Amino acid sequence: MARAYGGALLFSFPLLMTMEMWSLGVSVEPVRLLIFLIVSAPILLGLSYFAGFEPTFQLKDEVLDALAAFGVGCVLSAILLWLFGVLEQHPTPRHAVGKIALCAIPAALGALLASKQMGERDEAAMRRAEGCGPWGDIFLMAVGATALAFNVAPTEEMILIAYQMDAGQALILMSVSIGLLHAFVYSLGFPGEARRREAGGFLRTFVSFTAPGYGVALLCSLYLLWTFGRTDGVALHEIAAMTIVLGFPASLGAATARLVI
Repeated sequence: MARAYGGALLFSFPLLMTMEMWSLGVSVEPVRLLIFLIVSAPILLGLSYFAGFEPTFQLKDEVLDALAAFGVGCVLSAILLWLFGVLEQHPTPRHAVGKIALCAIPAALGALLASKQMGERDEAAMRRAEGCGPWGDIFLMAVGATALAFNVAPTEEMILIAYQMDAGQALILMSVSIGLLHAFVYSLGFPGEARRREAGGFLRTFVSFTAPGYGVALLCSLYLLWTFGRTDGVALHEIAAMTIVLGFPASLGAATARLVI
């Protein structure tokens, strides 16, 4: 548990000290926050299977680990937000719960990934991650995309960058995101690369891993923008631009997911 709290702190403190997260904890609609927590549940459950506190062999153990990680995230978020004086700005229970719940999910991800962050990795987790199959790869890319994109999705800079870019720059950014994603999954020597090379070479890897990975990154980006209310009352082309901008860090997260998980 001490390692879990350490991992949660390392993973979440940039968000806990970000003003936009504090305001979103107040302004985000309760329904969207509830949906966000519900969507996060299978992510935490899957992470518990691939990189939890300890090797588990039953669904009950995975659920308990996921709940423990969420509890760690809630406790750590509540303590630090109180210490920073954030909870006192809006002392009503609803606003306090919103701030804590929003910050608890990235902290919970860090708690589950604590073993990897702290330099330890059990062989069972490595075998599970290596033999997860194509759907497991998609899941891991989605987790990586969400984890990295979450660090910048609440900020106003995503909207500003999207506003400053023209259509040509947006297309170039998409190309750069796809190119980096493909380079990371195919040619930079990261975990799982040998299996992907054996699966059919450069083109097969692009079709089987890169294209789905970038699609997942865009979907995760769009969902985060919707959750934080960035898409409300915004034209479709502006939503597309913001999604492409956030898709850049999301694609890097998808590409490097196996470095963390």
